[in-house]
Amino acid sequence: MSKIEEVKANVEAGKTKLVPGLVQEALDEGHSAMDILEVMVDGMGVVGDKFSSGSIFVPEMLIAAKAMSKGVEVLKPYLAGEGSTSLGTCIIGTVQGDLHDIGKNLVAMMVESAGFDMVDLGVDVSAEKFITAIKENKAVKLVACSGLLSTTMPALKETVAALKNCGLEGFKVMVGGAPVTQEFATQIGADAYAPDAGSAAVKAKALVTAA
Repeated sequence: MSKIEEVKANVEAGKTKLVPGLVQEALDEGHSAMDILEVMVDGMGVVGDKFSSGSIFVPEMLIAAKAMSKGVEVLKPYLAGEGSTSLGTCIIGTVQGDLHDIGKNLVAMMVESAGFDMVDLGVDVSAEKFITAIKENKAVKLVACSGLLSTTMPALKETVAALKNCGLEGFKVMVGGAPVTQEFATQIGADAYAPDAGSAAVKAKALVTAA
């Protein structure tokens, strides 16, 4: 197994202590930081698929995401040198009236590891706060709105409507959360829906690179 494959396998296995050293060894072997980032994103994609199919659960997903973020820390100085690092800024938050953050935190970790600069607004975030954050941050390409309670579905709808009608351009809106479906996302005018953190990272990347 090559060093870069070892990085991927250990991210998938959530080996937080091993990943940084393996990332450094892969860099020393001459692999580019972007290539290493790609295999880690691929590894998290595998983890996301396992999570979606129910073969692993939130704790395993969090451990793998943490392992990846440790690897990304090692890569950051090298990525800065390679220029085309950031895919832009992603603003994330749980919508107004909802205080759940585990899913949101997981998505934030995954999306950041896919190559975005993250701005996490936390929970109970009003539409106005999302819009203010877009104005205050540079190169906002994505706004991710999370809702875990069925009672906050209207807030999700209002937030997406406000974002679409705020007069600002250049960003896409992605929604997710337990009660959210693709059908609902389409109905409220969101650009994308992600059922879990793994697919959120993949969708996020696809949305901004296709733009």
